[in-house]
Amino acid sequence: MRLMKSTDLALRLLMRLAVVPPDAEPDELPTTRDVAEAMGAATTHMAKVVGKLQHLGLVQARRGRGGGLVLTAAGRAASVGAVVRTFEGSGDLAACVDDDEPCPINAACRLRGALRAAQEAFYTSLDQLSIEDVTAAPTGPLLLTLSRRP
Repeated sequence: MRLMKSTDLALRLLMRLAVVPPDAEPDELPTTRDVAEAMGAATTHMAKVVGKLQHLGLVQARRGRGGGLVLTAAGRAASVGAVVRTFEGSGDLAACVDDDEPCPINAACRLRGALRAAQEAFYTSLDQLSIEDVTAAPTGPLLLTLSRRP
């Protein structure tokens, strides 16, 4: 299974924000642009991800001078599986029904069920991890070096 770019960016953004010290000064908070540059992503794409994470209550974006991004308590405790489900949606792994031509074995196919079960097992394994879990050492210290403001 391959994650969409927006899912990958959302996870990396949440991880980056999880290592910001709680007592960080406003000018030490990473901005959308800072994180986008550090992650090698377009600022516009990262802004869309930030918007969705804000809507979900996982991230706060402070505007203006000294603004930046802050991970909420809900974001810190969020399960990786829940974030992936939200960004990936609940669609099937295989395109069993096309717009014009449905699969000829769709009515008796056992593969579709197996793929659904595998997908759910994937999500279930990620449900056991929180954003805090995936930022433990050695990941957290490395994340701290990314997108530091001068």
